[in-house]
Amino acid sequence: MWREISRIGKKLVDTGLVESHFGNISVRIGSRMLITRSGSALDEISEDSVVEVGLDRTCALDIIASSEAVVHRAIYSNTPALAIVHAHCPFAVTMSLLCRNGAIEPVDSEGQYFLGDIPVVRGGIGSSELAGNISLALASHRAAIIHSHGTFAIGRVLDEAYVMTTQVEHSCKIKYWYDLARNR
Repeated sequence: MWREISRIGKKLVDTGLVESHFGNISVRIGSRMLITRSGSALDEISEDSVVEVGLDRTCALDIIASSEAVVHRAIYSNTPALAIVHAHCPFAVTMSLLCRNGAIEPVDSEGQYFLGDIPVVRGGIGSSELAGNISLALASHRAAIIHSHGTFAIGRVLDEAYVMTTQVEHSCKIKYWYDLARNR
């Protein structure tokens, strides 16, 4: 499974959805999850870059797991997700900074169809506040944006979570350009 995580990590970096050492990826396996280690370069993930931790409580390995492990646990506890991708997509972050009403409304047809309104939530990195806010948003959406931070997307498999990440970034890019042209 670490090879699948590695493949998605490389795609995220190659497409500019994250810088190498930012973001994280996890997969649920029963009552446990595989999650990238803190500080891992997503385009260089090896077997040693992934750690297995429990879903129901923190454990000793949390110290080396991603700082967002608490957020991943909350998402798995409150959604049907089996895979999570957290990225720092530049247009999604930009649009979250410009957002005034708690959600971004895509103007492109794909975004409207596949995403609907994209929730923008708040909370500190790896905080219980963020865990609660993002898991609540993902209970009814397949992707959401953390204000000034990045995206979380869920799926039944990693590829699905990756596609949701790319769709959010695409819709945010189109909306940014649309708003810019409209307000000239």
